[in-house]
Amino acid sequence: MTIKRKEQTSAQRETAAHEAELTLIKGRPRLNHLLRSRCRIAFVVFAVLAMAVVIRSGISASRGYALVATQTQAQQLELENERLRVEIAQLKSPQRIKQIAEDELGMIVPRKMYFSHER
Repeated sequence: MTIKRKEQTSAQRETAAHEAELTLIKGRPRLNHLLRSRCRIAFVVFAVLAMAVVIRSGISASRGYALVATQTQAQQLELENERLRVEIAQLKSPQRIKQIAEDELGMIVPRKMYFSHER
């Protein structure tokens, strides 16, 4: 029986050594495939959201620049409109019309006015 015990002991030693090897192999960090796939999905979702934010801010910036350009153009047009109103008022001036009539057309203001009342 002592021989069998020694044999069992050596067999047990081999089994223990084999289990120790398996423990070392198992002791390495095993990859959790479910966790890895969830991390990939989270990364993709985060990347898509980040790209959406960047694209949206780019669109907002370009719209802001367009708005500023439109406001500048509106101010220029308002100034031009005011300048044209002043010019129209000057051209409609009765003194200017009288001056053109006298100088260029040779017209004069009559000294006496005659009114006829016809019926």
